[in-house]
Amino acid sequence: MKKLVLAIVTGAAVVAAALIPSGPPVVAAAPGFGSAVSAIKQTSWQTNNSVNTLAIAGNTVFAGGLFTRIRPPGKAAGQGEVVRTYVAAFDRTTGAPTTFAPTLNGPVYSIATSPDGKWVVIGGDFTVANGLKRSKIAMYSTVTGRIVQAWNPVVAARVKALAISGSTVYIGGAFGRVDGQTRNRLAAVRLLYGDLTAWNPNANKDVYAIDVSDNGTRVFVGGPFSTINGKDHYSLAMVNTTTGAAYSMPAAAAIPKPTATCTTRVKDIDTLGDKVFVSNGGDGSGCYDGVLAANATSGELLWQNKCLGATEAIKAIGNWVYKGSHAHNCSSSGAFGDGTGTHYLLVESGIDGKLGPWFPNTDANPNSTTKVGPLAMAGTNTDLWVGGDFLHVNNAVQQGLARFTNTPGGAYPAKPKAPTLTSTTANQVRVAFNDVYDVDNLTLTYNVFRGSTNVGSYKYVSYYWEKRKLYSMVDTGVKSGQTVTYHIEVHDGRNIVKGPSVSIKVK
Repeated sequence: MKKLVLAIVTGAAVVAAALIPSGPPVVAAAPGFGSAVSAIKQTSWQTNNSVNTLAIAGNTVFAGGLFTRIRPPGKAAGQGEVVRTYVAAFDRTTGAPTTFAPTLNGPVYSIATSPDGKWVVIGGDFTVANGLKRSKIAMYSTVTGRIVQAWNPVVAARVKALAISGSTVYIGGAFGRVDGQTRNRLAAVRLLYGDLTAWNPNANKDVYAIDVSDNGTRVFVGGPFSTINGKDHYSLAMVNTTTGAAYSMPAAAAIPKPTATCTTRVKDIDTLGDKVFVSNGGDGSGCYDGVLAANATSGELLWQNKCLGATEAIKAIGNWVYKGSHAHNCSSSGAFGDGTGTHYLLVESGIDGKLGPWFPNTDANPNSTTKVGPLAMAGTNTDLWVGGDFLHVNNAVQQGLARFTNTPGGAYPAKPKAPTLTSTTANQVRVAFNDVYDVDNLTLTYNVFRGSTNVGSYKYVSYYWEKRKLYSMVDTGVKSGQTVTYHIEVHDGRNIVKGPSVSIKVK
């Protein structure tokens, strides 16, 4: 996907010899909405509590968390609820629940699906699954929805992170033993049999995130740990898929080690192609909360975004990295600063980390245990699912789960105001107009109409959190004594919004 220019600079673009416009220069506009998915929320069911984790297999989305009920879209809490104990599945096309309904006795914190889509592994705090003893982890058939009775690893404490690559299930969390053998916070079992492998990176503190490179040669792990196999690897490590030995990962040096005023740790990891993307959340004013990208083989740092407001979840789709955070200040990246509110959902360019054209939003449930908003993401080239502790999406009731897609249409630009007209020189009218914003696009086309004649067309970049900017052009195609009428139409590549008209008598 073509990357947009994200910086506004001064200058002007003339589209006809008779026009004398003022304002920033034309920048390339992407057709339709600029990101892989639109900011428009699509229909999906909701949950009655936080969604901690999401995974996709085929046309099914699996969600796990603290919830015990799900309900239809638009319904208030308690209305139309259906029982789902800590895990549920939804149709990717409609957002409606499937019949998949395991019964667990404790929360779910991690879900992973097998590469062939046949199996889903669930991890968390539970000790019973579908009436069977299960110690923090269980596997189900995605076809039948039944638990796999012979698959029964015994994990001593919370399973916080899961990843499946080939025939191996990688496990991260708070545990110290698996199947009675020492495995400090990291372990691996075989996918089909559940038996423990020799993989043993030995993290000294909890693991929050795991992912495997797309070529299957590296496992990336993150969390509040400071050592892997007794060697210094603070919060992020790249390890061998068989031995668990840690490789050198230069990008990890971009994550600051704890100080008296800042402790940051990796919250999520996502790999795509030859890149790995890593998000952090920190404690302390100005502590690192951002996202970095690294080469998935060499571990070299490619870019780093230092927006403030912990980034709990990320998902890479094409050339974009979607992030769920409670970002409140991205001035270090040339974007919004404090005072513009909390931006719970954003997208960054996978190429350079700059903010891109996608601005839906959620809130955070003040009564939840986390109170941070989005907590999990999963997606494909055509859709993005977001889970968390939120109660609203785009100011509409939608608890715990949201769905965004690339369905044609997308968001409309805001309606432009009537232009301001002045005529102080013979045979000329100056037309001044304010920009608007679109939550799917940064670059919008502004068409200036005199009656039904388009007398000027300009492309400008605008962000919704900015104070609206004023642009102007001079129409010299008029004659003294005429009364002429102007209006502005804003075009985002798919949708056109027409503003009100206003008239003036030419000097």
